[in-house]
Amino acid sequence: MKRITALFMALCCLLTFTTAFADSAVTRLKDIAKVQGVRSNQLVGYGLVVGLNGTGDSNKTLETLQSVANMLRQFGVTVNQAALKTKNVAAVVVTATLPPFVREGDTIDVTVSSMGDAKSIQGGTLIQTPLQAGNGQVYAVAQGAVSTGGFTAGNGGGNQQKNFPTVGTTPNGAIVEKTVEDDLGTDGMISLSLANPDFTTADRIAQTINMRFGNVARAANPGRVDVSLPPYYRNNVVGFIAGVEELPVMPDNIARVVVNERTGTIVMGGDVSVDNVAITQGGLSIRVTQEEAASQPAPFSYGTTVVTKNDDVEVEEDKAHSIVLPATADVSDIVGALNAVGATPRDIISILQAIKASGALHAELEII
Repeated sequence: MKRITALFMALCCLLTFTTAFADSAVTRLKDIAKVQGVRSNQLVGYGLVVGLNGTGDSNKTLETLQSVANMLRQFGVTVNQAALKTKNVAAVVVTATLPPFVREGDTIDVTVSSMGDAKSIQGGTLIQTPLQAGNGQVYAVAQGAVSTGGFTAGNGGGNQQKNFPTVGTTPNGAIVEKTVEDDLGTDGMISLSLANPDFTTADRIAQTINMRFGNVARAANPGRVDVSLPPYYRNNVVGFIAGVEELPVMPDNIARVVVNERTGTIVMGGDVSVDNVAITQGGLSIRVTQEEAASQPAPFSYGTTVVTKNDDVEVEEDKAHSIVLPATADVSDIVGALNAVGATPRDIISILQAIKASGALHAELEII
């Protein structure tokens, strides 16, 4: 009777915790949605890093030879490509991310990655490299010293390397030459894109905005909410968006149980429910041992002592524990009850899988 009472109290505590967790799941709108059009753009370019201490590309890297020859030709220097030595030069790919709302003259960071057989680009200088977007237009130009944060030292089999000396960065190494034009709110409309599309969440967002600013929002689909700018905010789009982002919203999610088999971790939402279910948990242990014994010959006989092995098999079956939970229980109740009877995390995972297979678990069961 004491054990049943303790189990009941544990289940009540777990149920109270789950309810409190669900009631506190109110967040700002800006944490679950973003304004469409506010996005970054990827930039890429091909260039050369010069000034290396003999750690650049070898003469087998044809693209480096051709690039050096083409660069010198632009400066009016004609050289024989076959006679070039490029051990102080490395061909690189330069990548960067163009943040939203940057203007001409702003600077951004770039990443420089060797694409040949250079050993290191440490201490090199990236020469002027145009960076273009996916549409082929140049939006920034990069140049500057390359910092790798790593090194390679030693010769032969005694080489010592730290991090990746063939990849480096140039902080504020690119100057923005062209702005990505934004038409935020110019047509009197903005759209909010949900991080996790959901019908209920989209409808709640629209209702919350309408309660604050009037009938201006409509959930177009589970992933987008269209909002018309109120007349008194037409000249203050930033202020309107700031007010919308601070609105409190309670997001809704699909009931899901996530199980990590490697670590025995179980994470569940607050809306997971289970039908009336009975669970039996028990175990069977088999232990085999060997004992050595000496067999002595009869007195005054010509026999010899022989060592024998005796096998001893023991079978032990634990008493099975049965748990019956009503249809109002959730996964927290089941996990708490199984813990109370001594089930291991792997036992709990197997039981949850069996409950899902039986159709009694009303949630997505995701195994990672």
